[in-house]
Amino acid sequence: MNLRGSNAGAPPATGSSTGPTEVGASLAANIAPEVTGFAREVGDSDPVTVVGARTHAQVGGESTAGTREVQAPAGVWEHEPSEMTVRCGAGTPVAELVVHLAHSGQMVPLDPVDDAATVGGVLACGFSGHRRLRYGHVRDLVLQTRHVDATGKVVTAGGPTVKNVSGYDLPRLLVGSLGTLGCLAEVILRTLPVPPAAQWLVGVGDPFAAFDLLYRPSSVLWDGTRTWILLEGDPTDVAAETAKVEPLGFGPAHGGPTIPGAGRESMKPSELRALAGTPGGWIAEVGVGLVHRSEPVAAGTIAPTNAALMAELKRKLDPEGRLNPGRSAW
Repeated sequence: MNLRGSNAGAPPATGSSTGPTEVGASLAANIAPEVTGFAREVGDSDPVTVVGARTHAQVGGESTAGTREVQAPAGVWEHEPSEMTVRCGAGTPVAELVVHLAHSGQMVPLDPVDDAATVGGVLACGFSGHRRLRYGHVRDLVLQTRHVDATGKVVTAGGPTVKNVSGYDLPRLLVGSLGTLGCLAEVILRTLPVPPAAQWLVGVGDPFAAFDLLYRPSSVLWDGTRTWILLEGDPTDVAAETAKVEPLGFGPAHGGPTIPGAGRESMKPSELRALAGTPGGWIAEVGVGLVHRSEPVAAGTIAPTNAALMAELKRKLDPEGRLNPGRSAW
């Protein structure tokens, strides 16, 4: 099945490109009219920021007053189930993408706290979902991006298929940059099969002991008292994994916990044990080291060398500082 959107028959791609040359039939053979229109909106002067559903508006601070707002194009434009890729506008709500891919038994495990979030918003914030333990960081799902740079040009980076060629990985650089290096317009994402079985478990047993017993759980979430475990895969495997932790006091649950969204804190996975007995209002991802908190978390510090590197990238890609001014991605 090849589902094509309104970009069919668009003119040949123009603008700059990084990454491997596209050979033969490609999901990204043309630049959609929506993308070129978005580039005109972004333009080449005055401060500008991309807004979506505003579900992550608090991340990185607020844009400078007077910054012009634009919206990225939306829509699932092409889906190649056999290639396990999907092409969509950055402004597409995650919920819409989930429904579209489900018809083919596929998914992209973005898993935002709020499904109203847009694909571009999740990527710009670099927020991996609660199933990161199994599926990895959200940046690993991105194959190709099209963004509008500070001069108003459409830039294509990465490759349109899973069998990609190594090179300058600008798509990974854009993930988590909060739109300060480029305005995401379109992405090609790697899809995965929807697991045939999924089961949440809950209990008050030792989350670290449970983690050590299990093989590739999708989530082990702990609030200091209770632990929720998500198992996905073949029904036989899910049943076998469930049996491993039943002696620890874990049993079936109808779903996982509500994950706080006010702040996030990164810790070494081995340091999470120290959270035991601390005030509530948090959910920790065991095995990952991420702690979700119900209160804002002060920004951490990064090494001076890394800060200097990011500042230099910003100067090269946005010398006038017009892209999302006021927001800080590092």
